[in-house]
Amino acid sequence: MPDYQDILVTAPDSGVITITLNRPEARNALCNNLLREIAETLDSTINDDSIKAVVITGGEHVFAAGADIKEMAELDAVGVMNDIRPSYWRRIAQYPKPIIAAVNGFALGGGCELMMHCDIVIAGDNAQFGQPEINLGIIPGAGGTQRLLRTVGKSMAMQLVLSGEFINAEQARDFGLVSEITIPEMSYNRALKLAKNIARKPPLAVRLAKESLLKAYETTLETGLNLERKSFTLLAATEDRNEGIAAFMEKRRPDFRGK
Repeated sequence: MPDYQDILVTAPDSGVITITLNRPEARNALCNNLLREIAETLDSTINDDSIKAVVITGGEHVFAAGADIKEMAELDAVGVMNDIRPSYWRRIAQYPKPIIAAVNGFALGGGCELMMHCDIVIAGDNAQFGQPEINLGIIPGAGGTQRLLRTVGKSMAMQLVLSGEFINAEQARDFGLVSEITIPEMSYNRALKLAKNIARKPPLAVRLAKESLLKAYETTLETGLNLERKSFTLLAATEDRNEGIAAFMEKRRPDFRGK
């Protein structure tokens, strides 16, 4: 992996890479360069068949406390219109392999939006979530209003966005923002264990399952069901599907090869 300025990239286990946000002096505020480095790292692994899942974390103390306000303050309306950040967010959102977030401490503003770009969220019991942009006279600008509404529902999304208040890990789990809660020291280990488990699954089925689930956010039930059925049918032509069924019948571990 190349050297980066604002993230650390490691390969702790076969099939998995970890991206660690690495701006501790700024509580991992999401500057342009940090987002660029995340997008470039993900882009570089799309066609790498050895990488099957990604973990994103900020460490035990903070995930990301928001956007880089200093950078934001330098932009007027034209600067915001021409901002390159939306292209980085699109690349993260369109990444086809599973991304698991290990979240401790603050996941606020852009940090909460980055977390919502991930597919599964494991939270430490010290985590706090919110979209406090309203306190700066702005609104979430990286999908916060849209993804939050689709996840927690209208009333809670309105409450978080309009008040700028935070919710804790238990509330976030109750509202569907996170899937599990651990002690902070174990959130990354749990996320990594889950990523390793997913990495052992048939890659084509994982990709199509993720695509089908995400489409449910964006389309009608009928369209989503049609996509699901087409993906189900397509997988019937794969070697992995035949191997999975054969392994089940023969009571052995399958050997999936992504074909």
